Amino acid sequence: MKILALMASPRKGGNTDLLINEILGGAAGHQHEKLGLYDLDISPCTDCRDCRTGACSIDDDMLDLYPKIESADVIIFGTPLYWYGPSGPMKLFMDRLLPYSETEKLKKKRALLVIPSAEGPEACEAVVKMFQLSLDYLGMDIANILLPKAYEKGEISNDPKTLEQAREIGASL
Repeated sequence: MKILALMASPRKGGNTDLLINEILGGAAGHQHEKLGLYDLDISPCTDCRDCRTGACSIDDDMLDLYPKIESADVIIFGTPLYWYGPSGPMKLFMDRLLPYSETEKLKKKRALLVIPSAEGPEACEAVVKMFQLSLDYLGMDIANILLPKAYEKGEISNDPKTLEQAREIGASL
């Protein structure tokens, strides 16, 4: 099984990063690749509608991501909660999935959501709904959602219960 982990936090060693690492550790034995979306050049969707042909016309790092997305069996969407939504790079990434709306290339792929927030799960309702609607539209199944309360960089490392939950999610893949 191939796992593509998308880390959309600027904080390396932060809560989103650490939780993704725990999930990947739990999924030992499976092939995985972890990408930091803040490290990539992903331009905004321009609504040119060229993607209706099945390919995006914007020449940036997203063109390298499309084959990785297509070859993955599981995609981890990791983002801190920013103003009740995903981080900017994650939103740019999600918008650029539009070429898949005219295909079935993502059908039945599994998704994991990892969204730490200062306020806890209740604050994540809107962003979870955004992911649910978007991924359902693309035919993906959300296999698990992890919404821990964590704000300060690395704070989640002091929460052994949540770290174990992340490892168990990885092991269940």
